[in-house]
Amino acid sequence: MNPYAKLTFSLSLMLGTTITVSSSHWMSAWAGLEINTLAIIPLISKSHHPRAIEAPIKYFLVQAAASTLLLFSSMINAWHTGQWDITQLSHPTSSLLLTTAIAMKLGLVPFHFWFP
Repeated sequence: MNPYAKLTFSLSLMLGTTITVSSSHWMSAWAGLEINTLAIIPLISKSHHPRAIEAPIKYFLVQAAASTLLLFSSMINAWHTGQWDITQLSHPTSSLLLTTAIAMKLGLVPFHFWFP
């Protein structure tokens, strides 16, 4: 992999993490997570082995499903509370879906089937 491309993807990972950690709105947190997802896929698939292509596909599909759950959780929360603020998470269904989405994104135990 080109060193400049590797540097760009690494900087994108740091940017996405910074955006996610410093966000107070659901959409900016989601945007930071998506920047991380799109930056890590080329880093995972840099070797040309069939297993190296399978891992990013699994990663992308699970991360896309988790992002969908995260957005759905934020919509349910905004529908019930009337606010898009992250700190106003009070509806139980929204909390459960958010916990599931974060567990999928982190690869925690019941959702670790994609973890390379």
